[in-house]
Parts: sequence; structure tokens; C-alpha cells
Amino acid sequence: MNALHRRTFLKQAGLSAATLPFITGLPSLGLAAPARPRQRLVFMFSPNGTIPAAYWPDAAGTDFQLKEIMTPLAAFKDRMLVLNGVNNKVRGDGDSHMRGMSCLLTGIELFPGNIMGGGGQPAGWASGISIDQEIKNHLQKSEDTRTRFGSLEFGVGVTDRADPWTRMSYAGANKPIAPISDPYQMYEKLYGQMKDKENLQSVLDTVKGDLQKVGKLISAVDRRLLEEHQALVRQMEKEIASASQKPLRAAPPTLNEGVADQNDNLPRLSRMQIDLLVNSFVNDMCRVATLQFTKSVGMARMNWLDIKDGHHSLSHEPDGNAEAVAKLTKINKWFAGELAYLVQKLSTTPEPGGEGMMLDHTLIVWTNELGKGNTHTLANIPFLLVGGAPGFKMGRSLQLENVAHNRLHLALAHALGHRLETFGKASLCDGGPLKLG
Repeated sequence: MNALHRRTFLKQAGLSAATLPFITGLPSLGLAAPARPRQRLVFMFSPNGTIPAAYWPDAAGTDFQLKEIMTPLAAFKDRMLVLNGVNNKVRGDGDSHMRGMSCLLTGIELFPGNIMGGGGQPAGWASGISIDQEIKNHLQKSEDTRTRFGSLEFGVGVTDRADPWTRMSYAGANKPIAPISDPYQMYEKLYGQMKDKENLQSVLDTVKGDLQKVGKLISAVDRRLLEEHQALVRQMEKEIASASQKPLRAAPPTLNEGVADQNDNLPRLSRMQIDLLVNSFVNDMCRVATLQFTKSVGMARMNWLDIKDGHHSLSHEPDGNAEAVAKLTKINKWFAGELAYLVQKLSTTPEPGGEGMMLDHTLIVWTNELGKGNTHTLANIPFLLVGGAPGFKMGRSLQLENVAHNRLHLALAHALGHRLETFGKASLCDGGPLKLG
């Protein structure tokens, strides 16, 4: 209901304006403002650049044709926004793979450090927060958008080694966030506490009775301390009761047992992680997620595609090596197929408590640390957006003019209600958020 309607109601009912805050939430009066639909954001990463001729559409606008790599997404062409001409302009220490990865979502330089790459100066971690965590923090400040986890970081085949090639999410300067690459570990994080809460409730029942007995045996001074402990018990009971009043909207997915976190299992691990990601959204455990396939300089061997070469080694082959180009096209097409699986699940899952499907309120950003593997360029980074977000007009291929990716991050933040003026390196934000409407 708009403000004019509310004023009319107050006048007709003979009520003062001071009454409004106390009666707005009463459903029978129809004064409550409609709830804003949930908006979610996913960053999906795949490494080592793309094959431009097999990726970028030839035409801009709505009349564009998908090249070979993006054909798995053909059913969602009208839900796509292809951004050609977005560059990672962050410079400084580190090689292109390091800056491509750790500056991808942070938009700011790496700290000086002792990690030596394939060129340039040695470097350390990123010197600022990543946009996924910036948006997550913003959403967690409001009761309306706060969720249990805020964000979740999924990995597929990410090695245990921690360095700027393996981390794209940062909680702040020098604070990399490790993705969880084991779906069983992620399952335990999401759902393992349910049994713990049952055990905790049992302990609290016992403790509460014991504390009452002890209260009769101690001094007045000690009794005040005991009352503080009892208040803590009551608070924990309230939290458990609150959690029990919010049952899962959807049961956890059933995971196949015994799938080891190994190279040849990446297709199965990917689907398990995507199923968990979608379920976490259905149950509103978070509004922001990352899905990271391997890492920068990732050497996965796509044996399931009958490709025995390591991904990174292949990406260094010259353009004239037709066999390598064909294999790299096939690899990137496989990543597009995993994205299509995620998009398909979101497009067929009704929006919980809302209208339409979950894809209508979820924006997925598929990206890479390099524009092209054998040149290590940070120009024309592949940025493909799929789904929906306020102010974004989908179903288009855009040819942009050498814009800094910081401006895309600003547009993403604005779409989720976070009106940042700059993000990352401020000088790379000139022009403000990209206009994608």
C-alpha cells in the first residue's frame, strides 16, 4: 500500500499518524508493504581463459547467436547477458594468473609478498574484500535479508594448497576464504547441526534442573553469577525453539556415498555441489554463493571428455594448434554444461513463498581469471550473466568499450540494494556502475 492510501485510511478511521507503526503489520487491514522478493547472487568460476572465436557472439543486441562453447545454454538464451569488453585493469605485483584470480572479485591490488608466479613481482593475498562478501555483509545487516550463513563457498576439484591462484573470495584485506571442495563436508556444514541441536536440548534440560538445585546451596554473590548462567541457558533454549519453528522447506538432497575428491570424479562432485547449492537457496540459508571449478593454473585432466592433457598446459598451446583449440573448446563447453545444470534446476524450482521460479530472482555470473590462456591477457574477461536481477535487461549480447570490471561489481551491488559509490580500487570505478538495463 502506498503512503497516500495509508493517510486516507488513517483519516477515515479517525486515527493519528502515530498509530501507523503499530498497525501496519496487521494483515486484515491490508496496510503492510509488500515484501521485497528475495534476490540471490552466484559467482561461478572456471580457469585458464576461453577460446574467443568459440565463445563470443558475433553480433551485439538481442539478435545474437551462441557459439560452440555456450550451446549447452541455448534454452536460456533469453535469460543471458553476454558482456564483451570488460577488463581486469588491476595491476601491481603478481603474475596475470595471480591477479586474474585474487583480483577477480576484489578489484584491488595484491599485497607485496613472497609468492613467485610465472612473471612479474612476487605477491601475497588481495588487499581488499571481494564483492561477494561485501554484498553478503550488506544483506546480513538487515533482518529482512539476514540468513543463517550469509554466503556459501563451494569448490569442485580445488586443491588443498592455499595461495593467490586458489582463492577468489576475501573476507577483507589479507583474509582469503577457502571454498569447501568436499560435498560431504558441505553437507555436514548445512545439515549436520540438526542432530547437534537435539543433543544440546537434552543437555540444557539436565543443566537447568541442576542449576536450580545448586541455587539453594550458594551465597547471594554466587547466586548472581548463577543467574547469568541461567540467562544464557534460556537464550540457548530460545534459539533452539526459534530454529525448530523454521523447518526446512525442502529436505536435504541425497548424496551418493563414497565419491572421493579426485580428478576423475569432478563431474559427479560438480552435480553434488550444485544440488547442495540449490537446496541451500530453497531453504534460504544464504543469498550469496560462489562455485569454483579447480583454480587458476588448474591442471585438471578431463578424462571423461577423452582429453588426457592437463587443462593449463593445453591453454598455453598456440592458436595454430587446431587439436588443442578443439580440446579447449570442449573443456569450456563442459563448464557451460555444468552452468546449464544449475540454471535448469533454478528454472524449474518454484520461488519459495513467492512468485515465479527461483531463476527469476537469482543472478549467476560465470567468469574466468583470464581472457585468453596462451596470452595471459586480463582484457576481455569472459563475463556471462544468467538469470534475473532488478534493473538488468537480459537476452542480450553487449559490446562494451574497455570498461573496468570494478564497474560491473558496482552494478551487481546496486542490484542487490547496496548502493556503493566505489568498490576495490576507487580510480577504476570512474563512470559508476555499468548500466545494464
